[in-house]
Amino acid sequence: MSTISPTDANRQRMRQAMAELDKGNGQPFVDAMADDFSWTIPGDTPWSRTYSGKQVVLNELLRPLYAQFAAPYVSTTRRVMADGDMVVIEFDGRVTTKAGKAYNNRYCYVCCMEGGLMKDLMEYLDTALVSSALEAPPSPSPAALAA
Repeated sequence: MSTISPTDANRQRMRQAMAELDKGNGQPFVDAMADDFSWTIPGDTPWSRTYSGKQVVLNELLRPLYAQFAAPYVSTTRRVMADGDMVVIEFDGRVTTKAGKAYNNRYCYVCCMEGGLMKDLMEYLDTALVSSALEAPPSPSPAALAA
């Protein structure tokens, strides 16, 4: 009887989530977030900060971001690599904003997994493109600023 290693389980979980995202279904990616999940976007863009808590990620990052898109977001996963509780995902995203700007970015997500769920995600991307193509998000909630 063979058991799957934590590395393989984490790789498989995120590979499946990204395969669904590539088809336009983001729910498995959201389902892979722990309730106390945090997402960090480094840099000095209006979007750059740490979003702490799954609901904060959904309400202050993902919903305002996707609200700017004029068409469905299209992603193409290039690689999913894992080592223990760390998963690295390289992918491309393509979409046009409601302002008519192309937002075609390349991403590298470095995810820390815990219990089969994403605990932390560090997102590396073209921050100059973020600043030029996207409108600033709404102001963070007071609770997010206190975190």
